[in-house]
Amino acid sequence: MTDNVLDTGVMIAVRNLTKRFPGTVAVNDVSFDVGRGEIVGFLGPNGAGKTTTMRILAGYLPASGGQVTVAGRDVFRDSLEVRRRIGYLPENVPLYAEMRVQEYLRFRANLKGVPVKTVRRRVNEVMEMCGLLSVRTRIIGQLSKGYRQRVGLADALVHDPELLILDEPTIGLDPNQIRQVRELIGELAEKHTILLSTHILSEVEVTCRRVLIIESGRIVAADSPDNLRKLMKGGQQLVADIRGPKSEVFQKLSALPHVQEVTLSEHGEWLLCRLECAREMDLRSNVFELVVRNGWGLRELHIEHKTLEEAFVALTRGQQGGAVR
Repeated sequence: MTDNVLDTGVMIAVRNLTKRFPGTVAVNDVSFDVGRGEIVGFLGPNGAGKTTTMRILAGYLPASGGQVTVAGRDVFRDSLEVRRRIGYLPENVPLYAEMRVQEYLRFRANLKGVPVKTVRRRVNEVMEMCGLLSVRTRIIGQLSKGYRQRVGLADALVHDPELLILDEPTIGLDPNQIRQVRELIGELAEKHTILLSTHILSEVEVTCRRVLIIESGRIVAADSPDNLRKLMKGGQQLVADIRGPKSEVFQKLSALPHVQEVTLSEHGEWLLCRLECAREMDLRSNVFELVVRNGWGLRELHIEHKTLEEAFVALTRGQQGGAVR
């Protein structure tokens, strides 16, 4: 792909990306694509190579091998042009603590090539988007960590980039602020491609259409949150609250086809029954018919859905963490 030919469908294309540090391989032959307009979650335990990959994409680190393009332009050969198209929010936001919020954002807008005539308007827009208007004249060093994080997000947005790379954008924010940032990310997705790293996996489930999971420098999964949950070893778990003789209930539930394991816990005269079933098997009608046939009581019957957190743990269980992130 040449520098002047843009792929209209793919925003990020990574092919065989490798990054070596003395004594370790942080990123090991990684390949993936991110389409234009996608919100993609990029997850990994500490030491997996997630932040290293994001820094390479943003042009802050050179790679040891492989190819990376953003909007069809080579990150390594056309770094300045790529940076104009990217808004990058690192986990630890580097800010000038002695400057005032509005002053800093105007300074950054000028550095990023925002036209002089539109700097004031654009800075006001991003301050409003990020909830900074009330602290626009405050000195950054006197702000809370949450507000400093918002300043970093406004900085990433000020030049209206095509691609946003956000490394832990909600770190240091309270629950209400996290919700506001989540809503903002959803709004930004209407005109920006977003690569989002976070440890709040419930936010990924709500926000992201697709998830990449990196472990030990390699991509171990790439799919929608729903499909990733299905990658877990084992199948579905069926939960039923049944009133009946304990030993009989256990025996007959265990004999149902495709039931792999049954566990019971007593709650007064009721038994909370958990059935591990073969993958993709929905046995609710079988359990209901069994209860009716034996004259037992039934007050609850549902499939317990796996969480993205459980899938993440299952896919990265062997990761011990290291110095490289």
